[in-house]
Amino acid sequence: MNVATYLASAPPAFVLCVFILSLLIGSFLNVVIHRLPMMLQRDWRQQAREILDIADDTPHNTFNLVLPNSHCPHCDHEIKPWENIPLLSFAFLRGKCSNCKAPISWRYPAVELLTAILSAVVAWQFGFTWACAGMLLLTWGLVAMSMIDVDHQLLPDALVLPLLWLGLLANTQGVLVPLSDAVWGAAIGYLSLWSVFWLFKLVTGKEGMGYGDFKLLAMLGAWGGWQVLPLTILLSSLVGAILGIIILKARGADNSTPLPFGPYLAIAGWIALIWGEQITASYLQVAGFAH
Repeated sequence: MNVATYLASAPPAFVLCVFILSLLIGSFLNVVIHRLPMMLQRDWRQQAREILDIADDTPHNTFNLVLPNSHCPHCDHEIKPWENIPLLSFAFLRGKCSNCKAPISWRYPAVELLTAILSAVVAWQFGFTWACAGMLLLTWGLVAMSMIDVDHQLLPDALVLPLLWLGLLANTQGVLVPLSDAVWGAAIGYLSLWSVFWLFKLVTGKEGMGYGDFKLLAMLGAWGGWQVLPLTILLSSLVGAILGIIILKARGADNSTPLPFGPYLAIAGWIALIWGEQITASYLQVAGFAH
């Protein structure tokens, strides 16, 4: 019996393997969350200089998702491999840099653990299938996008668009839904929020959301088809309203303070992709529309 056959026939072992692998993925996502916005800002500045014909005498060091090696932001101590083991290194170092003893943010192990837990849920729900592989990629992307949006109110095209096209390509083989449902899902997902955006702007003269939100909902539609969109919009609006009020009150901010909507879309879309049919069926049964 080879490894693939064993994992396909032993769901607990498969879930455990996905959990451990996703801890490593979560560690890499921390790098993406931190560095990708900085990389984009560097590119935008360079493009602006080229358009304005401004000379750039600033020395450019290599900066991408691989180089330079991770280091402490306080003392520039280079993180050694044994100091970068997901969860374990944080616990072993007691949440402090081994060199300067400055505190390490709790968000790093939190992202690692969150990624692993969500991935384990996907593995349990979908089993050893291509659908599971696709949902894992989507889950990892949603974690990175959500955290970047929280930090910068930015949903990078570099993450959203490749996953949108990947969802459409995967569904040419019916991995999650038929291709026609995926195409309509992408189109309706984009146009629905685009319409709300322009209606809100015409009425108030203000922009209520960013273009990245349109693309994110289109991406979710490309994976789950148009069927996931109503529940996604409903859940994201409900969760966004409740959490938004709580966050504003906690910060002592007024209602005009902008808050990222991407994380709510990501949470709602992920739930709709996994449990959408069960949630809809339960609602219809409770409402008396199904027997």
